[in-house]
Amino acid sequence: MRGSLLATASAAAFVFLPTAASAQVASQSQDDVDAETETVEEISPAAKAGEGNTIIVTATRREARLQDVPLSVSAFTQEELTANGIVGYERLARETPGVVLNRPTQNFNNFTARGISTNGYSAGLQAPVAIYIDELPISANGNSTILDPNLYDVERVEFLRGPQGTLFGSGSLAGAMRIITKAPNPSRFEASALVDLGYTEMGGLRQRYNGMVNVPIAEDTVAFRAVGYYRNEDGWVDNIGTGIDDANSIEAYGVRAALLIEPTDRFSVKLSVNKEISNPADSSLTNPNLGKFVRRTDQPDLFQSDLLAINATVNADFGFAELVSSSTYSDLTGDFIVDLAGTYNQLVPFSLDAVGADDIFVQEVRLTSSHPGPIEWIIGGFYFDKRRNVDFDYRTTQAFLNQTNTTQFTDLYYQRFKNYTDISEKAVFGELTYRFSDSFWVTGGLRYGEVEVQTTTRGGGYNSNFLTRGYCTVFTAQCLGFIPALTITSIQPSTGLLAKDDKLSWKASISFKPNANLTTYATVSTGFRPPVVNARAGLAPPAAQPNDITIPAGATSDKLTNYEVGLKGSFFNNRFTANLAAFYIDWNNIQVQANRVSDAIQFATNIGGAVSKGFEFELVARPVDGLRLSASGAYIDAHIDDLSPSEAAISGAEPDIRLATPKFQGSATATYSFAVGDTETAFVTGNVAYVGSFPGLFPNVPGQPNVQSPQYDVTDEYVFVNAYAGVNLMPDLSITAYVENVTNNDAITYVHPEAFLDGRYGRLRPRTFGLRTSYTF
Repeated sequence: MRGSLLATASAAAFVFLPTAASAQVASQSQDDVDAETETVEEISPAAKAGEGNTIIVTATRREARLQDVPLSVSAFTQEELTANGIVGYERLARETPGVVLNRPTQNFNNFTARGISTNGYSAGLQAPVAIYIDELPISANGNSTILDPNLYDVERVEFLRGPQGTLFGSGSLAGAMRIITKAPNPSRFEASALVDLGYTEMGGLRQRYNGMVNVPIAEDTVAFRAVGYYRNEDGWVDNIGTGIDDANSIEAYGVRAALLIEPTDRFSVKLSVNKEISNPADSSLTNPNLGKFVRRTDQPDLFQSDLLAINATVNADFGFAELVSSSTYSDLTGDFIVDLAGTYNQLVPFSLDAVGADDIFVQEVRLTSSHPGPIEWIIGGFYFDKRRNVDFDYRTTQAFLNQTNTTQFTDLYYQRFKNYTDISEKAVFGELTYRFSDSFWVTGGLRYGEVEVQTTTRGGGYNSNFLTRGYCTVFTAQCLGFIPALTITSIQPSTGLLAKDDKLSWKASISFKPNANLTTYATVSTGFRPPVVNARAGLAPPAAQPNDITIPAGATSDKLTNYEVGLKGSFFNNRFTANLAAFYIDWNNIQVQANRVSDAIQFATNIGGAVSKGFEFELVARPVDGLRLSASGAYIDAHIDDLSPSEAAISGAEPDIRLATPKFQGSATATYSFAVGDTETAFVTGNVAYVGSFPGLFPNVPGQPNVQSPQYDVTDEYVFVNAYAGVNLMPDLSITAYVENVTNNDAITYVHPEAFLDGRYGRLRPRTFGLRTSYTF
């Protein structure tokens, strides 16, 4: 937020039909099922996992069966998302083994995969999991407002676990999540609508409206597809500072449109635009000392996002290979308006109004082999350019200006400055697969990239010692009775250090397929994050606390190596499927975020190393027709294993301390489908998820060895239960009733690591009842 700036690398046509499809598949013979699972469009949730992983994914930048991909991938089709009510990141994380979503509030998201996280916020650091909408990376550092994108009319969501640096760049240290939207269909007219109305206890009405239309303009040649959505959801957290009950409401809306021109089956151009606006009215973070769902701020904390993305994708098939060129421009603006008065227990009121705008251009070109033969290859180039403009305005209250006899400011802002950060990444990459036979193949991949980042401070702003003066007004004893005179200094233009690094990422894997239904693999892969320059490098501590830390220059790149073995198979005539993986991760020169005690300024630095080891599983069984059972989860042991005394002192870490991830996390679902008429079907579903507790940050105060941080705390372990029941009245109409959080669990799921917030705890949403109705044309 203030101390450091990061160099970053970076409703469907089948809405609710899956429930009918599940019932139909369950009652068919195995031969019929096998015949119907040839393409992605025809794969129901039951067929996806229950019939041998026949779903097609593009996790390796080429189409491949999920079963044959030598890495851990969880894939969610639109049918699954809709049938299970998954509309955002939260449920995706619970259904993906080894993944935790650190989410203080709407539009503030960081994923942890395989334990690679030091705290849930990662302020100033690149998030360890890259998030893509099609070809656009939208993940950023932990200070950023990160959009909760709409998950309607998507082809699928793929969550790749383990470093993906070879194909997805430096932002994918621990994994990558890809939201792949549906392309226009030039062969037929399609339309759909989904309405979801719910009620949240201790809150109010939840409204979600989605619609899609697909129009062939020229048969089999040109098509247009558009998706629109609107969300209006009442909150359930009361803000006693602003006096607003149910303050954390949200309004979000957007449109996505695409034009496909396909003059031949060997050439196509897709032009698309995506506009999404998300405006939460306040944060969902709470203060348990004030009440279960209570917070306190002088004004609402706002984390609001506005995304415009324009893309042009060209596909050309040359026979021996397919060329893909994707060009994306995006404008992502975000408000980060937060009350910081918790720093001094509300006695020194101050807030930050930060408004940022990211202008991003991404160009990727890749050539993927399609010729017959034992050799498969991909080569490509990648260019990423981002300018992040941020206005930093620090605000106090009129009452505190009066209390401190301050009259020199024309408004409530005692400090204003603007800066911009230029971030670029250039990379070349490639992968080569050699198939010795249909049952044995090896793959190797390389990516060489160069990252640059530089921050420039614009002139025209001003700084002041108002905060120090205000602190001494309140805490006169600590300042020895001395209250300094107010000084105001103009901020001059300045150019920060140029951080530049080049890295080589690589991976190697061996795959063995003893029969058509079983694939085993062993993979070694690497990843890294780009360097970080602290915007206030060299800044001395405030005069009132001269013994505090001087802000260091920044953090160099960290590096991670992942060793993994896995098994993907289907058994008992495809009645049972299993995806299993075991991994060992060596993480070195870890980038960490710390806070200076005296003034809460954030900065980035490095510490020694950590290891993470564990296993993941995804299991699906269909013991009898109509019944589908699934379970997924992960056990992870992640802890610091290399730490010097000086590194412990500056970071607050301790040797062998756990990283910010649960030891066990998993979910299980049971669905029973049955006929209720000649054409009508019904289903009932129960879903339960378990997430273990984990620390929200390192235990000690940075700069004060062996002094436990007052902010140190752990999340609750919790069980989250959902129930669904629905009926398909005709092929085009489905109605589902649901209860989310059946037991009304109010567990703490997130602990903010910094003192400046009065409310630092995120909780589960209270029990919510609802009804979803969908209709397809």
